Amino acid sequence: MADSRLLRRLCEPVPLVPFISDVSDVVHVNYVIDAHRIAPLIPPGPELQRIGESGDLAMVTFLSYRHGHPGPALLGRWRRLLPSPLQSNWRVYVRHRRTDSLGVYFLTTAIDHALHALSARMAAEALPMHVLKRTSTLDAKDGRIDLLLDPGHGTAPDAEAHFTLLPEWPVDGPWRSAFSEYGEMLAHCVPQDRALSVQPWRGRVTRQEILLDIPLDSCTALTGPVVSNAARAIVGTAEPFAFLVPLVRFRFESEERDPL
Repeated sequence: MADSRLLRRLCEPVPLVPFISDVSDVVHVNYVIDAHRIAPLIPPGPELQRIGESGDLAMVTFLSYRHGHPGPALLGRWRRLLPSPLQSNWRVYVRHRRTDSLGVYFLTTAIDHALHALSARMAAEALPMHVLKRTSTLDAKDGRIDLLLDPGHGTAPDAEAHFTLLPEWPVDGPWRSAFSEYGEMLAHCVPQDRALSVQPWRGRVTRQEILLDIPLDSCTALTGPVVSNAARAIVGTAEPFAFLVPLVRFRFESEERDPL
């Protein structure tokens, strides 16, 4: 069912409704890499948001978080009856040349509930969703936070990391190759309230408009080892740097379409 193009085509006309989730413990793991390495993975239409003094670098992020009863806003308080899966989005930062819209392009996404993965594949253009076999609880406690993305024998991306929360933003790190200050790095990757995907068979780019409103000063820097075969395949030997956003009120607003 998840690979059925016919089912996807049948679900495509169904309008998406506003969608809410009270997200917690959003762990961003980031890499600054050569733009030429990642550019071939971007379909025609969007282009990379290039960074660095020479514009020859780009940023890749995989962020993982615990949903808070995601569901249609019209359910109101009944939304509390819905489960709270863990999701991981692997993304690059892009711009649509024709409209100059900034947003993210998902290289892959994964979740630890099969029903949520199937629903996303059938209903949403931008979510190439896979199923995780096992995940961590993602609770920030005692100044530490652990992350586990175990795909089992499936096609979801993998990752294991053990972080310690830092008391203040660092003054140096792998991000310095593209940004002069830590806050400048956060300003680039945090306020991304749009996902872009391409449907070349329809000659269009789809914009999924979301609302996050994350204050930059709510972000806490993390330090610790990250092991991921999926990340290494994308970024090579680039060093990771991470930060935590403790709470996010996620709201999906609408899905719009622009000519490719």
